Amino acid sequence: MKISKLILALTTAVVFYSCSTVPLTGRKQFLAVGDAQVNESAAASYKQLLSDPKTKVISSSADAQRVKRVGNQLASAIQRYLSQNGYGDQYNFQWEFNLIESNEVNAWCMPGGKVAVYSGILPITKDDAGLATVMGHEIGHAIAKHSAERISQEYVAQGLGAAVGVASNSSQSGLLKITNALYGTGSQLALLHYGRGQETEADRLGLTFMAMAGYDPNAAVGFWQRMAAKSGGAAPPEFLSTHPSDATRIREIQNRIPEAMKYYKK
Repeated sequence: MKISKLILALTTAVVFYSCSTVPLTGRKQFLAVGDAQVNESAAASYKQLLSDPKTKVISSSADAQRVKRVGNQLASAIQRYLSQNGYGDQYNFQWEFNLIESNEVNAWCMPGGKVAVYSGILPITKDDAGLATVMGHEIGHAIAKHSAERISQEYVAQGLGAAVGVASNSSQSGLLKITNALYGTGSQLALLHYGRGQETEADRLGLTFMAMAGYDPNAAVGFWQRMAAKSGGAAPPEFLSTHPSDATRIREIQNRIPEAMKYYKK
């Protein structure tokens, strides 16, 4: 009885929340958390990071100004697209773009439009188009609400795991024991695969966003090739990774360039 109620509740939640749609890709998604709470938490974390004495925010250099300029061009183009396509009310982003001094080759965008670029990635971005590739990709995660989606997926994984646990406690049959054991591995691999799907979607969105902002999407191929050369192939097997392999990512980006070029205006 307990299992039935739990499964019914989870099924109801999936049906109720899965009506959300990712802009541009049209993918239906499951969201069990609201934008307001996710964005508020992200804004607080971003503010805390920037005020941390260990964080060195670069504010007056040419690179810092370039991060803000490219970021604002992307934000303007994205907000215009969202507004023109009926998504304007769903994205109350308070955009911020900051360059952080760090050797780390990284950048990210929190829910709500809080973006950070680490100086260690600039030698690989090389120019504005390379920077737009990185920032467009990271903003793509935020526009697709991947953080909220992962949280929602974790809720479901934990709930279904609890259901399997109840079943295991109610019976010691070999089948239930095997099911419980397989669920632990299976759920982890499913979430990892889901992460690869998010990365591919962010690549697709990022290509289109940079094109909307006036940056040639073809530049994305060169950036990811430079990233691949930087990593030197030191990556886990694609099957066990939350990111696509370098070869897979570059191939998918090349396949998506014609789509992005429809939005490209020099």
